[in-house]
Amino acid sequence: MKSAKSADFSVDSHMKNNPLPRLDADENFREELLPYCRLQPGEIWTDPVNGHKVGCLDAASRTDIERLMGGERAQLAVHDPPYNLVAFQERTVAKFINWCRQWVENSWLHLDDNSALYIWLGADQKNDFQPLPEFMIMMRDFAFESKSFITMRNQRGYGTQKNWMAVRQELLYYVKGSPPFAVQYTDIPKVLRGYYKTVNGQKTENMERSKSENIRASNVWVDIQQVFYRMEENVSGCYAQKPLKAIKRIINASSQPGDLVIDFFSHSGTTLLAAEIKKRRCYTVDIDPVYCEISIRRLERFRQTGKTGWQNGHPFE
Repeated sequence: MKSAKSADFSVDSHMKNNPLPRLDADENFREELLPYCRLQPGEIWTDPVNGHKVGCLDAASRTDIERLMGGERAQLAVHDPPYNLVAFQERTVAKFINWCRQWVENSWLHLDDNSALYIWLGADQKNDFQPLPEFMIMMRDFAFESKSFITMRNQRGYGTQKNWMAVRQELLYYVKGSPPFAVQYTDIPKVLRGYYKTVNGQKTENMERSKSENIRASNVWVDIQQVFYRMEENVSGCYAQKPLKAIKRIINASSQPGDLVIDFFSHSGTTLLAAEIKKRRCYTVDIDPVYCEISIRRLERFRQTGKTGWQNGHPFE
């Protein structure tokens, strides 16, 4: 198998087992990709087909976000800010929260009077569950109304023999004003089978008693597959990529076709792709030209092939 270090970037439709390394942890390899990126810092790409925008901009800059929005306001924001261990080594929790305050304020200014805000944010078990508690306290300074604390269960986790395995991702749901919300349904997950009850002298489980094959989605998501390298939607090099199914669920619940969705941390371009599939427009930014390029290429690849990612490959093949 070729290593990512030795891989060339020639187009090869049969290329397999050729992933990128984690780009947030391999600065040298990331530098090698920069010449293949069409956006420089400060530039904005406008999609000629459906009007999406991808900006190589700073989420915390009011000027940058004003340029992106061009006077428009969005009906939904879905943000996945970097909060992994690398980020914590670079800044204190206090500095992280101050930075968050800036892009949350930008979200408030550019969201409609009736709109929804979703934020993926982690809790470090070895650091007093930060930044989640400090972030929640900071959000009290804004007029957003808290609605739900959603947990998405991973199939894989991490931990030691001296602690519980960490298999959850946290998603905060806020609203501005009174936006519409569409109840979502999902197949009944296997984990919910059980709940035995005797009916007419026979012991039955809840699937046998159910009058429907679907169940209303709750604030604990156990039916969504964590992204890993064998999945078609996988985008190697992008750490903690969010599942397309999760973002589509958010878009379905809290926006309508034709609405504008904003995402200030494009990363692997999942919100952009979900908006394309669900007939919404998406304005998204990333401060890193590499992630901007990945997002654009992912959208273009979907339109060309119908594929949602690069299984066993990468966007720069």
